[in-house]
Amino acid sequence: MLSTYKNYLLYALPALPLALLGLPLYVYLPSYYAQDVELGLFEVGIVLLVARLFDMISDPLIGYWSDRYFPRKALMFVGLFFLLGGFYYLSHPIAGATSLWLFSFSMLVYFGWSLISIPYYALGADLGESYKQNSGYASFRELFNISGVLLALLLPYFLGVADNPAKSLTLMFSVIVILLPIILLIFFLSVHAQRVKSSLHSLKEVYTHFVCELKSSKYLFGAFFLNSFANALPATLFLLYVALVIGAKESSGILLIVYFVSGILALPFWYMLAAKFSKKRAWIVSIINAVFFFSFVPFLGEGDFNYFLIITIFSGMSLGADMALPASMQADVAQNASSPQKQLGGTLFGFFAMLTKLSLAVGVGVSFAILGLFDFSTTQPSESSLLVLSLLYGALPVILKLLAIFVLSKHKEKEYHAIN
Repeated sequence: MLSTYKNYLLYALPALPLALLGLPLYVYLPSYYAQDVELGLFEVGIVLLVARLFDMISDPLIGYWSDRYFPRKALMFVGLFFLLGGFYYLSHPIAGATSLWLFSFSMLVYFGWSLISIPYYALGADLGESYKQNSGYASFRELFNISGVLLALLLPYFLGVADNPAKSLTLMFSVIVILLPIILLIFFLSVHAQRVKSSLHSLKEVYTHFVCELKSSKYLFGAFFLNSFANALPATLFLLYVALVIGAKESSGILLIVYFVSGILALPFWYMLAAKFSKKRAWIVSIINAVFFFSFVPFLGEGDFNYFLIITIFSGMSLGADMALPASMQADVAQNASSPQKQLGGTLFGFFAMLTKLSLAVGVGVSFAILGLFDFSTTQPSESSLLVLSLLYGALPVILKLLAIFVLSKHKEKEYHAIN
């Protein structure tokens, strides 16, 4: 038993530094380039949307390459250099950096991240020899993922730079450039998996098999996209909303910490609920919880910090379910689709990564583009533009989550997919 948990632990390690990188890219980077670099909200939104759309096209191909041509660890090693190089230039832009700078190095970071994360997720499916082991690898990975996000919040907060996107980005690069190579080295030396031999030859044949295997999971994919899109909107607009609507810019760091701590503390509850009923039902309950508390957000204004803190605590409880339960359900699909040869692991997780990136791209593009159309100003916003910001931050995610519940309710979860 101890050796099993040791294997889970060693596999999960890279999730922590990858999560450290994720938060700065989704929360700090858009605001930094819109305000400090002075590209403007509309331009930043469009650039990041286009970069994400180009990037997600490569995800299934990377998954296919890792299934068929290249060892998964080799792709992760190459991805490390793309990721660190791109992130350095993103966090250290030259004077007068243009949208081309943001686009080019965003693409470099996204490509490097895909080269690491897609083979990494697929490797978890390779290592698992049973349904329980697949759930174990996925659960430990998501626990380290959430812990990495929390660490990414705590470091800027305790160093007093949480309300400064430029300094936060620089700090996170300094940590990641040391931590990620060390952890990947430990991972490469400690985690061993037999290379999966695929009997599928052409890309067309892989996708034909993929579609046939996963038709029954289309509602899961749809719900996952809608819920991810709903989560991407407040993640992108959080700093702007707290500073300009609530009027508590200096408290943005502590609010983020409270949100993620709530998610971690609630995680055991969601697993118990999933064990008693099902992963699907537990996830639906968590979405309903987020919808209820977030529905009060559009009615808040300057000085309503305490009310927003309460909403942050209770809506944050759903975070653990949002991160762990879909990942566990995806692992179930991966096990079924790949068994017994496990020949679609990389392709499958490339597809999941594509859905995640599409939701994030649409989230950034839609929110910043709409704010730009309403001439939103980060220095002297009008009352009408602040209302638009509140609706994008609070109302639109509620609508999307309600749609996600409707779609997820159509997903047929097999009985043996419940957590044991």
